[in-house]
Amino acid sequence: QVQLVESGGGLVQPGGSLRLSCAAPGSSFSIGTMGWYRQAPGQQRELVAVINSGGSTNYGDSVKGRFTISRDNAKKMVSLQMNNLKPEDTAVYYCNMQFMVAGNYWGKGTLVTVAS
Repeated sequence: QVQLVESGGGLVQPGGSLRLSCAAPGSSFSIGTMGWYRQAPGQQRELVAVINSGGSTNYGDSVKGRFTISRDNAKKMVSLQMNNLKPEDTAVYYCNMQFMVAGNYWGKGTLVTVAS
């Protein structure tokens, strides 16, 4: 079974930066597509960034140019570097792991609050 554990959330001022990490122990990490999604109060969960097993990335329109997703297969970890944070980025951020066949897994989320 896969257990995803997010870390790095917290309070940051507008314009600041924050780095989220997601640990995904298990032998299947390297073949999975990893992603970050977020859900703000009163809104649906939305794509933030995704990176597939080959390293190709995709970003939600609202974070393009500000956020960067990366993965470290040796450490079985995916990270999200968030720069120039805006109050609109305030949300619970969820780590996701998806396989073509094996399934779809979610972390419990980490809260990011952008406010002055």
